[in-house]
Amino acid sequence: MSESTLSMDWQPLAAPAAALGESPFWHAEQRKLYWVDIVGRRINRCNENGQDLESMDLHAEPGCIAPVRGGGLVIAMRDGVYRLREWAGPVQRIAVLPYDPATTRANDGKCDALGRFWVGTVYEPRDARLAALYSLDARADAAPDIREQAGQALTGNGLTWSPDGKTLYWADTPSHCIYAWDFNVDAAVLSRQRVFMRFDPKPHGWLPGDAGYGGRPDGAVVDSEGHLWVAMYEGARVLRISPEGRVVQSYPTPVRCPTMPAFGGADGRTLFLTSASHGRSAQEIAQLPLSGKVLALRVDARGLAVNDFDPGA
Repeated sequence: MSESTLSMDWQPLAAPAAALGESPFWHAEQRKLYWVDIVGRRINRCNENGQDLESMDLHAEPGCIAPVRGGGLVIAMRDGVYRLREWAGPVQRIAVLPYDPATTRANDGKCDALGRFWVGTVYEPRDARLAALYSLDARADAAPDIREQAGQALTGNGLTWSPDGKTLYWADTPSHCIYAWDFNVDAAVLSRQRVFMRFDPKPHGWLPGDAGYGGRPDGAVVDSEGHLWVAMYEGARVLRISPEGRVVQSYPTPVRCPTMPAFGGADGRTLFLTSASHGRSAQEIAQLPLSGKVLALRVDARGLAVNDFDPGA
């Protein structure tokens, strides 16, 4: 199938706009959508239509979240990985990732099929490739096992797995590149790194609203057929990419900076999409007033259930 651009009817949820919305996931048991506002230091949740909104403030930026087996959330924040046992309750730090929080913070992440929490980072000066991807395994009775799994990045993003769990995808956003690895889930070992897709860089002198730039890969999710859905930051679109690395569909968005898609809803065919308003000009916000909102779109593809974090005993 050749690439097609589809006319979209995105519906904004009633929740207020975020500065930097990220890490959405659908909690099937609770029938709620969760997501974070990194800059706003807040976790949000609501029902499928954006009603019954609840928000929880945090002491530091939450890069990503995931549900926990037995209830609650695991949260990767700037200063560590925390467990939240119940909504609006206290957070308990369970691990510290090996980076300097003065220059680095947690960013995009998810859990694998065995319940390990994988967290990418962003190196904020962006003058050296010091961002990395870590796995955290808390299943044993001892202290969590933390491993650096990949590195040499500026901003770790777009973490997800193929439906069979044998391929891991991870992007370096400023490098305009999505990588793939073979993944051994039992041993948590990555091998055979390769470029899955590389995008054209931002043209010199390009300004938001100009033609000639398709954006750079931010958050991503895989559907049940193995296609990768990736939000193209500053590109005002979400791409659906085949397992062979071919763009098959492009979904334009009413925001310049979509950040991360997630499947959910009762039948798994609603595509939720977070977005950003932080750092955007007043002119852009006026032209694109949905910036920062969570958007929803009915699609033909079906998503996969989100993996839970296994906290051990």
